[in-house]
Amino acid sequence: MEEGFTLKNKRIIIIGAGIAGLATGCYARMNGYETIIYEMHDKPGGVCTSWKRKGYTFDYCIHNLAGSGKRAALRKVWDELGALDGTDIIDHEMFVRVEGPKGETLNLYTDLDRLEKHLLNIAPEDAVAIKKYIDAGRALAKADVFAMSLGEKKRWLGMLPRLPAVMKWSKVPMESYAQRFTNPFLRQAFPHLQYDVTGPEMPLLPNLIFLGGFEIGDLGWPRGGSLEFSRRIARRFDALGGEMNYLSFVEKIIVNNGTATGIRLADGSEQYADIVVSAADGYFTIYNMLDGSYTNELIDAYYDHFVESQSFGLQVYLGLNRDLTNEPHALTLILDQAITLEGRGRNSLYLEIFDSATGMAPEGKSVIKVVTEGNYNYWRILRKDMAKYMTTKDTIAETVINVLEKRFPGIRKQVEAVDVTTPVSVQRYTNNFHGLQPWPAPKGDFQIMQKGLSKTLPGLNNFFMVGQWAGAMIGVSTAAVTGRNLVKQICKKDGKRFVIANS
Repeated sequence: MEEGFTLKNKRIIIIGAGIAGLATGCYARMNGYETIIYEMHDKPGGVCTSWKRKGYTFDYCIHNLAGSGKRAALRKVWDELGALDGTDIIDHEMFVRVEGPKGETLNLYTDLDRLEKHLLNIAPEDAVAIKKYIDAGRALAKADVFAMSLGEKKRWLGMLPRLPAVMKWSKVPMESYAQRFTNPFLRQAFPHLQYDVTGPEMPLLPNLIFLGGFEIGDLGWPRGGSLEFSRRIARRFDALGGEMNYLSFVEKIIVNNGTATGIRLADGSEQYADIVVSAADGYFTIYNMLDGSYTNELIDAYYDHFVESQSFGLQVYLGLNRDLTNEPHALTLILDQAITLEGRGRNSLYLEIFDSATGMAPEGKSVIKVVTEGNYNYWRILRKDMAKYMTTKDTIAETVINVLEKRFPGIRKQVEAVDVTTPVSVQRYTNNFHGLQPWPAPKGDFQIMQKGLSKTLPGLNNFFMVGQWAGAMIGVSTAAVTGRNLVKQICKKDGKRFVIANS
């Protein structure tokens, strides 16, 4: 009998086949638990997905994958799950290029020595602020911050000396740090470096964590994209003997005497288990599947203070009969004239470019994905009139093409496929609350950072949550690690040694 397997195995039901649900299922099977996943869609992945349009593949999810690098501690998670089997990682020489309206360029190279030289070449007069920025990134490389989610004691102990710096940079907005530069373009471009997420509430810390990741060869992109990434983990679950049920919408979690005992599906059937795990949307799980009966002040406050708009909420995809191989994989264009999207002015545009080598476009062709902020209510109201909703999406695509025509002359005639996703699209596809990802906590943020938001619910036994909503933190790796950590916790409670089965 394989180590970890017992004669009488507990039965675990998992709601949702996104990355968190798939990871939980894989680790549960490795450790001998009978495991069944119920997924509302006809394919795995949840928001970690992509789709075809006229021969092009439009990818929704992965931008930079934590744990892609062989020196990164999180790499073991993807190896355990088979997520990178049969593919390779594309490591870009630059994270992003920011282009100014007068043709200026700022390249955020993933080689920090090269980045430092580049910044000093742009603004030698700002050597002190540049050096402090680069040194802060290098310092975080030693901590491998993304791996902190694994919860390993040695990593937390290793982080202790760096906590003051982490806390310091978490309170410094990128816009504020930009004011330390005297060079006008560097001051203008710097706040746009992290996916063009700008504003006084955007801290410098995430960008520094990325610099640290680049320093150890991490944060690449898996060739083939997000859906294939998800499918590889689903195949691993299948190979481990897990049971997958697609097109199975879970309406309710069955509770008896304060203990979760099963689920009720949309067709009225019921399934029972010793443990129920929700890898589904947090709001729907807590306030619909469980009728809001198991919450506390912290959870209620979090969901009461949801954001109206969110970065990455609106995405425009273009399939192009044009080879953009020689362009940077990511560009932020600072515009000489603001454009209007969703009735609001935008003075910059962030885009990602996929050539045929990524597997997203046919030979000699390319995909451009434009990512910007999206407002759920704006699109919810529009969708009451489907014709108006579709016309508005077309108008936004046209606005984006007009901007890109200036940067890539002739591109208008090379567009062969177009798609636009809105927060309403995401809600319809994944059932995510308002099409959102987790947002910053309004209160109790340190407590949430330490213990998560809703990994368990008060007064409810044999029930757990995994994924981004459980921890109120974003990221594909975050989702997977919550599943791994949960199974370790269950094994410990059952007096079993947590094991990893070879792929």
